Amino acid sequence: MTFRRIRILLLLGILAAAFGLTQLEQFMVRGWRAPLDVAVIPVNGDGSAQAADAIRALRASDFDDIGAFIERETARYGVRQAPAVQISLLPELHEKPPAPPRDGNVLKIAWWSLKLRAWVYRHTDGWLPQLGRIKLFLLYHAPQDGVPLEHSLGLQKGLIGVVHVFADPRQMRQNDIVVAHELLHTLGATDKYDAEGRPLYPQGYAEPELPQAAPRHEAEIMAGRLVGAAGRAVMPPSLAQCVIGALTAHEINLDAGFRQRFGSGGG
Repeated sequence: MTFRRIRILLLLGILAAAFGLTQLEQFMVRGWRAPLDVAVIPVNGDGSAQAADAIRALRASDFDDIGAFIERETARYGVRQAPAVQISLLPELHEKPPAPPRDGNVLKIAWWSLKLRAWVYRHTDGWLPQLGRIKLFLLYHAPQDGVPLEHSLGLQKGLIGVVHVFADPRQMRQNDIVVAHELLHTLGATDKYDAEGRPLYPQGYAEPELPQAAPRHEAEIMAGRLVGAAGRAVMPPSLAQCVIGALTAHEINLDAGFRQRFGSGGG
């Protein structure tokens, strides 16, 4: 056997192993048989003193609202599990993850995804990754008037989230919305807003059975915004005003509860 064939076989073996691990992790987290294991890793996203102060003040309990939201919403689809999420706060990481390509090139995105997964592996304690653990890297930034944060990302492959948040205690509750949104991306949920950031009707609306023009007081979490009485799409103040819609529930494998509530034989 030639060296080239050996190299190809090794590469195929690595790809097969990676695929197998991905499938195993998805089976573990999407089975809803145990609480989701979520690790939060803070990163100073802009090198500012305000971000450093926010990270020093962090406690695991600061993310309790995310766990409460997942528990409340999955219970509506038949998952009775308390807690639904176990969130651990890991020490600050003093290195930022590789930035995604800006031009949307498919090959560049695929290469970036591989680099990100390798980067995460290098920063995982121990020789082997903890299977089924969702890793959320929270990059804290000092707020600047008129300057939006970079786009956050959640990847199913590798169970990785790169989440840009504000280093301002007054925006902690809205940070939670962004973190929960990316967390659900790692489970297979898709975005439900258009190119302008407005919720898609009906899948991006809470209470989709109501007419599109009817104002909403809650947001579908994967839309991230609600359309109020003035017709403006606005971010809700906290996860208390967010829901997991029927399509998102289906995407994250809450199938039994989905069928019970929305299937032809449901009540």
